[in-house]
Parts: sequence; structure tokens; C-alpha cells
Amino acid sequence: MAEVEKSNVLSPLEEEGLRGDGQARWYVVHTYSGYENKVKLNIEKMVENRGMQDLIKQIVVPMEDRLEIRGGQRKIVSRKLFPGYVIIKMIVTNESWYLVRNTEGVTGFVGHGSNPVPLTDEEVNRMGIEKVYIDLDVKVGDSVRVISGLFEGFIGEVLEINKEKQVLTVSVPAFGRDTPVELEFGQVDRLL
Repeated sequence: MAEVEKSNVLSPLEEEGLRGDGQARWYVVHTYSGYENKVKLNIEKMVENRGMQDLIKQIVVPMEDRLEIRGGQRKIVSRKLFPGYVIIKMIVTNESWYLVRNTEGVTGFVGHGSNPVPLTDEEVNRMGIEKVYIDLDVKVGDSVRVISGLFEGFIGEVLEINKEKQVLTVSVPAFGRDTPVELEFGQVDRLL
């Protein structure tokens, strides 16, 4: 029986041109400073022209609004959170990688050579790129356990719920008395 050379055998994902696991994930692309918005627009145009919306899902230039006071005037200014970077949610295939990598203003993916490294779910949440809405089944008066943050391990009573902002106010025993603390929905578990 003839032996098959391992280097000539492709996995099903490699045969389809996939470089990862076929899941849409967030990747960081390095750009020339000041080219972030231009890169975003160019990639969006190419995706539309080539019909690649199924591979490149979303492109974000993370921004934040800051209040600046100049000459006694208050002004809200938008600034890039990560100058020189664009965040892209995509399925990495040879075609999608090539499109992004060869866009004018792109210097490369953050990762090892031609293998971009996706952001972890925790990094995506921390950066605020993709807001995950949590449907927390609690009401005022329920007891919850804090599962992350400064008050991790504490048990408290729900005082107030703001579903729009995804936060709740919980009374936790701290500093020798019950203290109201504002927590995100993802920081608590309901006690039964």
C-alpha cells in the first residue's frame, strides 16, 4: 500500500481556503496612522463589489467622545481609541485575508505573519466593540451573587434595575454596613 505524504494532504478547512475554524471572529488590522477611516471605507467598498458580506461582517474604528474645555468653551471631541488600528469581524479565508491585507493603508494583521490572531471574547467586551445584551431574570428585592469585579463573592439585594444600560444597583454588606453598588448584568448571578 502506498503511503500518502502528509504535506500533500489538506484538511477540509484548508481545501475551502479557510485559515481558521470557519467562525467569524474579531481581528485587529494595523494601518498607517490617520488612515483608519479610509481603510474602513475601502474595505467596505471592496466587500460590497466582490459580494463578500458573508466573510467580512463588520469593520470598526473604535472611537470615544471626550469633553474638552478650550478658551472657556465646552466641546465634545471624538477621538480614536486605538490610533493606527481597525477592528474587523470576519471569517479568515485566503480570499478575505488577501482583500484586507492588500488594502491601501493596511500594514498587516496583528498576529504571526500570515496567521492573524483573533481577539478573545473578554477583549471584545472590554473594548466595547460588540455589545452583548444580557436578559437577566431578576426583580427588585431578589438576592444576587457578585461573580466579578471588586465585590466578587458578595451576596446582595437588588435595589434598582436599568435594562437599557444593562446595570443594576445592589446593596452589598461592605465597610460595616449595606452599601449600594452599581453593577453590570454580567457581573451578577441570581440566587434561587
